[in-house]
Amino acid sequence: MKEKHYLNPLLQPRSVGIIGASEREGSLGSVVMQNILSGGYKGRVFAINPHHETVLDVPCFKSVEDVPHRLDLVVIALRADKVPAIIDSCGRAGVRAAIVLTAGFAEAGARGELLQRQVVEAARRHKIRLLGPNCLGIMRPSLGLNATFAHATALPGSIGLISQSGALCAAILDWAKPNNVGFSNVVSLGSGSDVDFGEVLEFMISDPRTESIILYIEGVRDARRFMSALRGAARVKPVLLIKVGRHPEASRAILSHSGLTSGEDTVFDAALRRAGVIRLYNLGQLFAAANALFSHFRPRGNRLAVITNGGGPGVMAADRASDLGIPLSNFADVTVEKLKAALPPHCSRANPVDIGGDADVERYRKALKSVLEGPNVDGVLVLLTPQAMTDSTAVAEAVIELEKTADKPVVTCWMGEELVTEARKRFIDAGIPTFRTPEPAVELFSHISAYYRNQKLLMQTPASLSHLNPPSIESARLVIETALAERRKVLNAMESKAGLAAFRIPIAQTVVARSATEAMVLAEEIGLPVVMKIDSPSISHKADSGGVRLNLGSLAAVRTAYQEILDEVRRNKPDAAINGVAIEPMILKRHGRELFVGVKRDPVFGPVITFAEGGNRAVSKGDVAVALPPLNRFLVRDLIQSSRVAPLLEDFRNMPAINHEALEFVLLRVSEMVCELPWLQSLEINPLIVDEKGAVAVDARLVADNVAPSADRYDHMAIHPYPSHLITKWTQPDGQEITIRPIKPEDADLEVDFVSRLSAETKYFRFMNTMRELPPAMVARLTQIDYDREMAFVATIEEDGKEVELGVCRYAVNPDGESCEFAVVVADDWQHRGLARKLMGVLIETARNRGLYYMNGVFLANNDRMLRFVQSLGFVLSNDPEDSTVKLGVLPLQL
Repeated sequence: MKEKHYLNPLLQPRSVGIIGASEREGSLGSVVMQNILSGGYKGRVFAINPHHETVLDVPCFKSVEDVPHRLDLVVIALRADKVPAIIDSCGRAGVRAAIVLTAGFAEAGARGELLQRQVVEAARRHKIRLLGPNCLGIMRPSLGLNATFAHATALPGSIGLISQSGALCAAILDWAKPNNVGFSNVVSLGSGSDVDFGEVLEFMISDPRTESIILYIEGVRDARRFMSALRGAARVKPVLLIKVGRHPEASRAILSHSGLTSGEDTVFDAALRRAGVIRLYNLGQLFAAANALFSHFRPRGNRLAVITNGGGPGVMAADRASDLGIPLSNFADVTVEKLKAALPPHCSRANPVDIGGDADVERYRKALKSVLEGPNVDGVLVLLTPQAMTDSTAVAEAVIELEKTADKPVVTCWMGEELVTEARKRFIDAGIPTFRTPEPAVELFSHISAYYRNQKLLMQTPASLSHLNPPSIESARLVIETALAERRKVLNAMESKAGLAAFRIPIAQTVVARSATEAMVLAEEIGLPVVMKIDSPSISHKADSGGVRLNLGSLAAVRTAYQEILDEVRRNKPDAAINGVAIEPMILKRHGRELFVGVKRDPVFGPVITFAEGGNRAVSKGDVAVALPPLNRFLVRDLIQSSRVAPLLEDFRNMPAINHEALEFVLLRVSEMVCELPWLQSLEINPLIVDEKGAVAVDARLVADNVAPSADRYDHMAIHPYPSHLITKWTQPDGQEITIRPIKPEDADLEVDFVSRLSAETKYFRFMNTMRELPPAMVARLTQIDYDREMAFVATIEEDGKEVELGVCRYAVNPDGESCEFAVVVADDWQHRGLARKLMGVLIETARNRGLYYMNGVFLANNDRMLRFVQSLGFVLSNDPEDSTVKLGVLPLQL
């Protein structure tokens, strides 16, 4: 396959035209023209303006159609009302990408929205990729390209910057240059009417010049594509992200500024954890984290050790660590013994380690060496206040020397100013993060350690369903469809619990009585004591309306409670529709904890799972832990541990720890409900009572709605689950069974071993080069895929109890959303045995079911065997007009 990204004409153009180029001082066209010329752009530059013969000594053409060269990119610096016609003209000239710098579109009201639609429609009609409108432009420093109207330029470097705000781009560039921080790409998205975060991220994933990525985000248009690209980037490169609009007032400002919906900040935070990125909250944190990451500062965990020559700064650091949930390391005995030997008796051996105000260079060196060498430590913060016995510069040199050979990150905080200036300069030159106060130093460690944690979450690829005790999806679907057919979206208690039971979640049986006599009969059948609750689709919180009675131990009490509930609810909620009174067994669990498990829909990321304390102490929004489905056990445990109720689930006040396996089972089954029931809008299980013996859902409320028919069963989710329904078996004539299944991130070693066993010829025909082994970044791209936009199947067998890969095929959906590129390779000793044809059959059928219209392939022209093979599958071959060494193939999928 060709290693050439489709956004190359936009982000790595060989020729650029400036439409509206000018010499008028301060005009947009003048600033852009000057920036491109002064930057030393290595491609060809064309000025376009009907009113000039030349601009800044560059020949000027009256129209883009007059340029005697096909342009990769045009930069449009004209009034908004002229842009639609200009895009049409660009289309006729064969332009491949355009940047619209001007404002006056969607942010300017109804007329601006119409103009923007016209621009986008014209660009799509001519297959032009569009950046903007209302953007700063792009920079590609390695090309000398500065196609922006920014006053600052960027140094060449390894950071890819993507921002929805041109102003933030300018601020970051202004900070970067004096700090000697360079960029591989700078991309200002503006309104993101066509090219958006996802596509630019995908370019940076494949861009060898980009080693780390910074994002500034106001809102997300396409959550699935955004999550897919973000996860793909974070698997191979550190990603830092600032997301604004954390509060309702800010979200409203973003809506008016960019037309983007922010959604709930807690949900966005959960999405970022799953994406494996670092979330930051201000530019100060961004600059600090950027410096640390680009100095190859890598944590191993979140246990922090603090060394200080003053008690106060150490306590300040400990307080901030506690605020951020960063545990201070518990030193191992071996570390404590080393500290005893290194420090005077009056010094602390606990964490923070206070080595005394009279600490000299040698005491600092010994203390730091002891802590760095010990277990239970993932990073060290070294604090110094300039005291009489302490040479701050000499101590800095000692820290720098030890850090060179350390396998743990070191952060420094030299407090003060005049006496520590030289020490700080030494740290900066050595690439060691340094701060003036303890709090931001701890914050930096927390952000980078969060990266370590989130990378583990990123690697999880849960399946949509468990194969053990599978649910009855059909039963749950029928319950929901019956309610919707009756034009009811809120299911009653019995229906809601029937939905849970279909997914094997333990429930407390519920029956509905419609008279006091029926209530007594049903209560006797269930067994006293019982709970009685109003059954009304209009009432969410039954207790608040007076509609709940607990622990009713006699039939007389049941009869009285029935009428009391009806009377009180009618008084408090006179307009409520009442079906009757629900009766359930009174669940008495002496050691039970009442929990809340829920599902809700976020306007950006779709369904999310919530977890918190339940019952009468159902908590406020800030106390709810949130996770994006699908979940597996690792992710469920992370959700539980991130909640405030987690400590109450262990041994607590003479109560034994709960049965964690039972709670995890319920959360996993709720995740399956979210995946397999796209009608599900919200779900509340409250309370879910869990003790040392198990879990039971006492009350539940399910809300459903109709969904549009979709080609994909998981369109409602931001993260596509592992498609376990696509696993198949293929039995050979000799009885040997081959498994054909979608690839997983855990297959990295399998894939590396497979490629290493391929012959040089097979590798060359597959990768079109002579690589000996797969680079780590390519392994990640091949195995950690998004199942919505690409698919890869591996064929494996068991040999000596070990899984061995025999072949792999894959497709990736093209930006048009209608076609895909494919590749297939089979182990040399399994060729000519029908495996390639079987794999391609599975791949073609999957692409067809996905709703794609064409499958494309790129083949070496001298690979006769492959050319004959794809022709036998129905591919139509043609010559590549740009490269005589390759052939292009197209297979129609929808016949």
